[in-house]
Amino acid sequence: MLKALSIQNYALIKDIRIDFNGGLSIITGETGAGKSILLGALSLLVGQRADTSVLFDTSRKCIVEGTFQISAYGMEKFFSENELDYANETSIRREITTDGKSRAFINDTPVNISLLKLLGDKLIDIHSQHENLYLENPVFQLEILDTIANQFDKLSNYKSNFQAYRKLILEYELLKETNQKQKSDLDYFQFQFNQLRDAKLKEGELEELEVEFQMLTHAEEIKTHLTFASEAIGGEGTSLIITVKDCLNHLQKIKDVYHPGLEIFNRLDNMLIELKDLSPTIDRLAASIEHDQERTETVRNRIDLINSLLQKHRAFDLSALIQLRNELSDKIGSIVTADEKLLSLQKEMDFQKQTLSKIAAEISKHRNASAPILEKKVEHILHQLGMLHAVFHIELTSTPDFTATGNDRIRFLFSANKQSAPQEMSKVASGGEMARLMLSLKAIIAQTMALPTIIFDEIDSGVSGDIADKMGNIISNLASFTQVINITHLPQIASKGNNHYLVYKQDQQQHTYTHIKLLSANERITEIAKMLSGEQLTDAAINNARELLKQVIPN
Repeated sequence: MLKALSIQNYALIKDIRIDFNGGLSIITGETGAGKSILLGALSLLVGQRADTSVLFDTSRKCIVEGTFQISAYGMEKFFSENELDYANETSIRREITTDGKSRAFINDTPVNISLLKLLGDKLIDIHSQHENLYLENPVFQLEILDTIANQFDKLSNYKSNFQAYRKLILEYELLKETNQKQKSDLDYFQFQFNQLRDAKLKEGELEELEVEFQMLTHAEEIKTHLTFASEAIGGEGTSLIITVKDCLNHLQKIKDVYHPGLEIFNRLDNMLIELKDLSPTIDRLAASIEHDQERTETVRNRIDLINSLLQKHRAFDLSALIQLRNELSDKIGSIVTADEKLLSLQKEMDFQKQTLSKIAAEISKHRNASAPILEKKVEHILHQLGMLHAVFHIELTSTPDFTATGNDRIRFLFSANKQSAPQEMSKVASGGEMARLMLSLKAIIAQTMALPTIIFDEIDSGVSGDIADKMGNIISNLASFTQVINITHLPQIASKGNNHYLVYKQDQQQHTYTHIKLLSANERITEIAKMLSGEQLTDAAINNARELLKQVIPN
């Protein structure tokens, strides 16, 4: 339960701390005193978004902190799974900085807002007036019925299987669409692949072919110049070899008496060795060069083929063509095997569908079994609240397809009068009747879920008199097994509380602040009397207030 709430620098609140006890705590105050501000601050602890507009003093951060006693609710596993330090008295803190950034802490450990909301949903149920509209929401209606049926484990199992089923459907549809498109292009892909495969492309081939083609087209010119070079170096007559030999003979005669001559001799001698080796090499090269017209045409055709493929496929080089060939091979292979993959996926989908059907049928079975129980419980409470002829009916029908919540479509139907058939609540229920319906459901859910704290924000809107008194009894009974904090404007309900807090405004210097205080027994009498008669207290109102309070606090 909520043991304490501390609020600093939030809206009109400068700095307050409220200590709460179990049972029913009542919060009252004039319109505009700040009851909604108090609730807004508390909402921050369960993950509501906030910005700098909540700052009372924009130069300081806002801090809202709540202390919760959770020892009786078995939350150790939640803390362990989320790597949080567990404590029987757990603190939740929310800070809004001056630049609008939000920080959240659980037992001083920083957490994200999603985790804060998860824990908040386990600790507090905040019910405001606009939530009565949820009664018309099929998702909310199913949640209530499933709570009574106590089948959250089944639903969790169903949802995980439903997600897997949806994933298979998406995968199947995507593969089917892709396969159909690719099948229409299969002939084109096959033609392209065959052309590239038959070309028998090899890495670096084009560069080699271009070098060979240059040699073939200049064969005669190359042979002529090689032959000339060979003759000039080692041919008969005046050749380089003969000339160098003559030079060596002359230098032989002076190298022993003229030292620079020895160096020249050695260098020419080395040159002669190189020339003698070079001459046969050139001869062999010249002999290997032949004008082969057939080979020239073969090479030319091969180069033209490769260049045409490069141009056709807009490839930069031969490597890109080879990569394209391999990709086409893979694509054709995937098209060929896609039918097998589709068949495999279909089998998986059929199996998953059977599993879903079994789980959904079990969920529907429990829903149909729990619906009459919930109907009777709601009608029983509505009768206590003065709606003696109220009929509450749950209509369950099957959906043709699986949904995120099973195979059921739900409608809450209601009638307040004996002669009227139950219809959708939005068509027949007044605001006060919607409030009583919601209170009935909340009371039933709270007993089932054992939620630590329930907060009602004027759930009594639209009711008064004897009905308000009966509604107060329901709320008081609810508070016997869970903590209830009730914001109300009705004295009949305010008098039911074990503790009564007053929210009020106070002017200090140039500012107006919101405050809250726990009322003493005499202060409660005065406050409830004001709620009965207004600011002008009368003896009748005071006596009436005393009588109301005797029902909870006997003399």
